[in-house]
Amino acid sequence: MSFLEYRVKTAPTGLRKVLHLNWALVVLVTAVSAIGFLVLYSIAGGRMELWAEPQMKRFGVGLLLMFAIAFVPIWFWRNVTALCYVVTLLLLVAVELFGAVGMGAQRWLDIGPIRIQPSELMKVTLVMMLAAYYDWLDPKKVSRPLWVLVPVLLIVVPTALVVIQPNLGTSLMLLMGGAAVMFAAGVSIWYYVVVLALVAGAVTAVFTTRGTPWQFLHDYQYRRIDTFLDPSADPLGAGYNIMQAKIALGSGGWSGKGFMQGTQSRLNFLPEKHTDFIFTTLGEEFGFVGTMTLLVLYGLILFFLFTSALQNKDRFSQLLILGIGANFFLYIAVNMSMVMGMAPVVGVPLPFLSYGGSVMLVLLIAFGLVQSAYVHRLR
Repeated sequence: MSFLEYRVKTAPTGLRKVLHLNWALVVLVTAVSAIGFLVLYSIAGGRMELWAEPQMKRFGVGLLLMFAIAFVPIWFWRNVTALCYVVTLLLLVAVELFGAVGMGAQRWLDIGPIRIQPSELMKVTLVMMLAAYYDWLDPKKVSRPLWVLVPVLLIVVPTALVVIQPNLGTSLMLLMGGAAVMFAAGVSIWYYVVVLALVAGAVTAVFTTRGTPWQFLHDYQYRRIDTFLDPSADPLGAGYNIMQAKIALGSGGWSGKGFMQGTQSRLNFLPEKHTDFIFTTLGEEFGFVGTMTLLVLYGLILFFLFTSALQNKDRFSQLLILGIGANFFLYIAVNMSMVMGMAPVVGVPLPFLSYGGSVMLVLLIAFGLVQSAYVHRLR
C-alpha cells in the first residue's frame, strides 16, 4: 500500500469523500462555465454587471450545492426520489395556476426574490424517478406491457403539463430523456419502433390540421417549422434569427474576429445572443478553434459521465448517471442543431454557457447527484 493510499483509507470520512470526488469532472464544468462568463462579458461590451457577474454568482451557489449533494450518500437520494418527483409535479401544476408570464409563455414561479422554472427541475427528478423504478423492478418484467405503462405515465404526465405552458423544447427533452432511461434499463426495442411509427403519424397530423380550429400546435410553433424548412423565405421576419445566426457562425472563420470584436452580436443583429444563440457569438469571436474547443470539453464531460455509469455496480446509480448524461447531450445537440439551422428553434439553452439561473443551478444539482453516485459507489 502506497503512502497516498494509506492516507486516503485512514482519512476522516469527510476528507475521504473530498478525495474521492471526480475532480476531472469539476474542472471540466468550471472550464466550460468560464468560457461562458468570457462570452457574456464580451456580449455586454465589457460590462460585468449585466450578465457575466450574475452568472458567476449562480455558478458559485450551484457549485456549493453540487458539493453538498455529492457528500450525501446516494441511497438517501434514492429514498427521497418519489418525494422529489411529486413536489416537482406540484410545482408544474402551480405554474399553470399562478405562474409568471414571460416572452408569451407561463413557465416560471416567483418565490419571494427567486424565480424558478420547474420544468427544468423535472428533467432531473424524472430521471431519478425512472432510475428508482427500474432499480425496484425485477429485470425480467422490464419489457412486459403492464410494467412499461408505469414509466410511460411517469413521463407523459409532466410532459403534458410542460406542453401547455407552452414549452415545446423542454417537453421534447423530457420525452427523449425518459426514453433514454427506459432504453438503458433494457426495455425492448420494439416499443421504440412502434413509437416512431406513431410519431410519423403525429407529424402528418400536425401538418394536415394546420389552419383548422383543432390544430395541434400554436401558430408561432408552425412559424418555427416554416423557418426551419426555409429561413430565407422571410429573412426579415420569421427567418431573421436563423439567418443572422448563420452569418455570425460563418463570419468567424478559422480563428474568429477576436475577443469583443464580433459585429453581429455587438451591433445587436444577433437575437437572444446571451441565451439560446450564445454558441453563434462564440463562433463569431473565436471561430472554428473556439467552437471545437468547446465541443472537446463537452465530449470529455460526456465521457466521464458514461464511464462513471459503467464503472458503478449499483443499478439506480447507473441509470441515474446515464439519464443525466443523456439529458446533457440533448441540451448540446438540440441547441447547436437549432442555431445552425438543422432543427427548428425550440428555445433550448446551451449548458453552462447560456445566461439563466434555472438551467445553471439544475445542471449543477444533477452533477451533484452524479458525484454522489461516484463517491459512494460500490468499490
